[in-house]
Amino acid sequence: MKSYKDLEIYQKAFNLSIRIRNKTLELPNPDKYEVGSQLRRSSQTIKDTIVEGYGRRRYKPDFIKYLVYSHSSLLESQSQVDFLNSIYSKDSWDEISKELDILGAQIYRFIQFVEKDWKTNR
Repeated sequence: MKSYKDLEIYQKAFNLSIRIRNKTLELPNPDKYEVGSQLRRSSQTIKDTIVEGYGRRRYKPDFIKYLVYSHSSLLESQSQVDFLNSIYSKDSWDEISKELDILGAQIYRFIQFVEKDWKTNR
């Protein structure tokens, strides 16, 4: 693995954050600027904390800590999507909700992998 860009969880988080950004910008006011803004920030934080953790991968506890932060941001994003799905059922956020669920499971499994099998060069 040469870069954080090689991590499947990063790639999925990156692509999902772009889709979420585009979809939230279609929301009507004031939700575009309130819940939409919060969702854009939390979904971007998912990918960004994966990157920050990868930058600390030499220190396994730090890497795990940032992966947990990423998972927490994902849960926050999921909560915002659930809210939007409740008030805008015609816009259906179901697909993004399912993708967040899948990514959350992948991040969780990656945390388990790092805890058990990640080798540092120390």
